[in-house]
Amino acid sequence: MDLNQIYTELIREHNKNPINKVEMPDATISEKGHNPSCGDEIILHLKVKEDTIVDASFSGVGCAISQASTSMMIDLIRGKKIYEVERIVDIFLKMIRKEIDNEEELEILGDAIFLKNISNMPARVKCGVLSWHTLKIALEKVK
Repeated sequence: MDLNQIYTELIREHNKNPINKVEMPDATISEKGHNPSCGDEIILHLKVKEDTIVDASFSGVGCAISQASTSMMIDLIRGKKIYEVERIVDIFLKMIRKEIDNEEELEILGDAIFLKNISNMPARVKCGVLSWHTLKIALEKVK
């Protein structure tokens, strides 16, 4: 299976089976992210205890890329310390901006590494990074 097939299959799977897409009424913070150019809108829900994201989910509407990217991100951050999550976000955004391509450094991204290809599709970049920027804003508020 080539990278494009893996990318397509991961997006399809996360979009079709959005296990991380649920309301979280007892969230510590719920941060809204909006992409005005396409209408994607997510609400990222985080449950933070001390300095750890003990649970995360999202709600909202958007294209397959924004929904899949958000779901993959949640899989990565759940159970992690805030400083670890900040590093993951930084590496993901640098990957999309083509500032990092070192495979060893990118391993921290798990399945989200397959979103690397969206950097070649300028119209889809905002869809793929929406939740990551929303997470960055939310983390600033919980510190």
